[in-house]
Amino acid sequence: LQQQAEQACRQLLRTQEEHEQLLQAAVEQAEGLEQSLRNAEAVLAERAAQLRDAQAQLSRNKLLIEELRGENRRFAMALQAAELKQKSMEEKNQLLEEQASALKQLIGKITPASLSG
Repeated sequence: LQQQAEQACRQLLRTQEEHEQLLQAAVEQAEGLEQSLRNAEAVLAERAAQLRDAQAQLSRNKLLIEELRGENRRFAMALQAAELKQKSMEEKNQLLEEQASALKQLIGKITPASLSG
């Protein structure tokens, strides 16, 4: 019985050592997983910050695009007005050229008549 008790005690000690080793390995694995989790959380936080920055930049870009569209509309209207004014000026110029030509013809007719008279 003494031998059986000693053998059972040794077996119990080996089992206890194995359990302690398994427990230590599990603790180390859990610590490693916790570190991995913290690293993943840090990466996610950084990516979330990058996404917020990108979203803010996108919002600023949208506002800038709207402002540029407004300026473009104003420039298009100004260009249209300038084209209409240019067309009007060309028509007036054509009219003035016709009047100048008519005056030259009239002067050409008047001048010989006054010299001969």
